[in-house]
Amino acid sequence: GHGVTPSTVCSVGEVLDMGYVLAREKATSTFKIQNTSILTLRYSIQLDSLSPTRDKDQQKIPSFITSPLQRTEIVGTQNYSGLSVFSVFPTEGEIVAGKSQNFVVTFSPDHESLYYSDRLKVVLFGKRIAHVIHLKGAARDHPMFVEGGVPLDVPVESLAVLPVPSQEAPKGGNVLPPTQLQEPVKSILLVLEYVEGKSSPVPATTELRVGAIRTARFASKNIEFSFDGLSLLQQKGFAVDSVKGTVEAGQVKHIGVSWVPPADFHADDPLLVTALLTLKGDVKESYRVLLMAKVVSAY
Repeated sequence: GHGVTPSTVCSVGEVLDMGYVLAREKATSTFKIQNTSILTLRYSIQLDSLSPTRDKDQQKIPSFITSPLQRTEIVGTQNYSGLSVFSVFPTEGEIVAGKSQNFVVTFSPDHESLYYSDRLKVVLFGKRIAHVIHLKGAARDHPMFVEGGVPLDVPVESLAVLPVPSQEAPKGGNVLPPTQLQEPVKSILLVLEYVEGKSSPVPATTELRVGAIRTARFASKNIEFSFDGLSLLQQKGFAVDSVKGTVEAGQVKHIGVSWVPPADFHADDPLLVTALLTLKGDVKESYRVLLMAKVVSAY
């Protein structure tokens, strides 16, 4: 007889990022597995979120506390409904020698979170793990998002009930309509390091990404963005590529931020400047952008 090693090729790498979708809507993505061996392969698909030992595995200290390099859990945020946020079809079958099988991954979040994640395993003959794919996705209640900077939030969802802003009228006043309620301001931290000592110094750079989610609920809804407080930024040596603009549905705008130390800058003094980034779509959202700059030596 002849011993044959099963061999397969997967069309995606270690991570399949489903991107941003609107909460309570769906997104799909497809990957392919090709059987490159000379025998028929029997496969099954396993998700860590459906593992019978999942509850036991969760009884540990969160990764963002024990390991600064790993902020998110393998199985992250899940749906409130109890249904899996990620699903795969088909879940089992056979791939004939030399043929391929397409798999459809569906992302169905039922509430807003940036940390939906799961792990998919392709298992051959019930025992051999052929491929491991980390599934990721994010959901928002409104068709807009901002990415970039140093994370300031905790990547584990709280079970606490968050208070809803009150619409009761102040004493002697009228009830505020929903459009005039004070929206919470989120914070984004950008760190820029200017390298001193190089023969040809270059500005310290980083970027923000403003995106508009394509959705049938808000058809062809563009997102407007604008920065406030730029005069102080310019005095301190900061420059922003785009101070205002429009992002079309399904697109992402990359906004470059650079810094060169001004003449009166002292390396021993911390430099922290704040600007306000405003997004307008179906609602208005505000982001407090904290720009922290420092000089580091090239030697």
